[in-house]
Parts: sequence; C-alpha cells; structure tokens
Amino acid sequence: MTSPATGRFAPSPTGPLHYGSLLSAVASYLNIRSKNGAWLVRIEDLDPPREVAGASTEILHTLEKYGLYWDKEVVYQSRRGERYNEALAQLTKDNLLYRCSCSRKEIARRGEKFYQGHCRKGSKPERKRFSLRIKTPDRAVTWMDMIQGQQIFNLFDSNGDFIVRRSDRLYAYHLAVVIDDAAQQATEIIRGSDLLISTPAQRYLQEALGIQSPQYGHIPIATNAKGEKLSKQTGAKAVSLRDPARTLVMALRDLGQDPPDDLEASSIDDVLEWGIRNWVLSRVPGELTL
Repeated sequence: MTSPATGRFAPSPTGPLHYGSLLSAVASYLNIRSKNGAWLVRIEDLDPPREVAGASTEILHTLEKYGLYWDKEVVYQSRRGERYNEALAQLTKDNLLYRCSCSRKEIARRGEKFYQGHCRKGSKPERKRFSLRIKTPDRAVTWMDMIQGQQIFNLFDSNGDFIVRRSDRLYAYHLAVVIDDAAQQATEIIRGSDLLISTPAQRYLQEALGIQSPQYGHIPIATNAKGEKLSKQTGAKAVSLRDPARTLVMALRDLGQDPPDDLEASSIDDVLEWGIRNWVLSRVPGELTL
C-alpha cells in the first residue's frame, strides 16, 4: 500500500522567517498540496543557545499570514528526547557509535574538512566531555534529487564520522531530523540546496536505523546582494507581512512557476490556489538569481 504524500517545513527558531525560508515553505507547501497530500510543520529547537525568544511563535504567525496552514499538531524537537535516545541505543547496540573528545580547534589544526575518525580506537580518557560519532563507511551514496538530478557523494569524504550527540549532550541535527521525518511519515522533503550535503549522512542514518528514505528535492537558496545565503548571520530581514499576496507571487516566479502579472492583485487564497493548480516541480531552477 502506497503511503499518502506528506511534506514538511522545519524551521529553526533562531529569528523571524526571512524570504529564503519562506521560499522553502512555499515550495514544500505547493508541491505536496498539488498531490492532495498533508503538509506538516516542525520547529527544530534543538539548540537553546542559538534560539531567539518568541521566534517559534512569530514563525508560525507569519506562515498563517501567508495562508500556509499546516495539518496536524506542530512538532517541537525539544520535546522528543526520548525518541532520540532510543535511536542512540539502537546504534550503540549495533556497534556504530564511539566517543570523541576532539575539539573543533584540534580538528581545524589537522586541516580536516570533515572528521577522519581519530577517536575510533578510543577517546582521550582525561577528558570528561565527549560527543558521540557514528562510523561512516568509505562508499558512495546515490539518489535522484527531484530538482537537482542525480547525486553521487562519497559518504566518508562528504561528511566524515559525523556527530549524533554533541559534547554538551544536545542531540545533533542529523539524528533528530531523521527520527522526526520518519515519525511524521514524510514522503517528500523540499528544502534549500544548502542542505544537499546533509542528505548523504541522513540517508546513511536511515539505512542504519531501518528507516525508508523519503524523496528529496533541493531548491536553490536565496541570496543577498553579496551572493551570501539569506540568514540571521548575513542580516536577512524578516519577511514583510504588509502585502503577502505580492510576495507569494514573487516566490512563485523565483520557483520558476510563471504566474500571470494580474495575480499580484489577487487574494492570498487565490494566489495559493493558482500555485497549487499550476505547480510543476520540473520548472524549479537548479540555481536562483535574485
């Protein structure tokens, strides 16, 4: 029996929703609604030091202002520690995890882009803080991205032995996102192309945990005038709530959907209805020029 189409949008509450994140939300929403599927929202609040007070509420409010209403209850990763611990226990039982006491400075001094497994034979016993890393094999991971096409990554060269639980005992992004995508039964994940490099690690974790991989599609990321990804770090402004219909039409154009000019004067519901009815995933460009 084929699972019903389910998509999700999973912002981090590090600030208000900016245009780049809205673009991902719109693409995910239209893609799954065009298939009469369910669209879910998950707040990825795993990193308290980076979280901005009130950002989760503001993000959800912005989505509602843009007519992007979700199905089912919003999932908060900060409340799902028990599920992550169960996954860590399974990976430990399968002898896939090891303790690592190497600091970022040490890794940088060695000139490693990704961690090369120095602690596989044992971490430094005098150090009390350690992360948990997963052993990654030196082999290719391949998949057909719905937007970027055929992808081939060497798992070890692209991600190294990546962290699944940090030294501050916070759960790592890769682990949490894999567990929660499975729990939410996501079948199609549309997200920014900056996360393309994360996909090999997540597909490997899915394999290790006996989880079926969803389909992935990576839209081009929105950038500022300097060519930098729109983010809190690059000073991205909160998306405007003044004229959401006009902004939605702009998003449709950036996603290659060619809406008519007069759609800008329509209501939010009319814009989204047009977007769902006319959505063609193959028109989404591999790169975005703003």
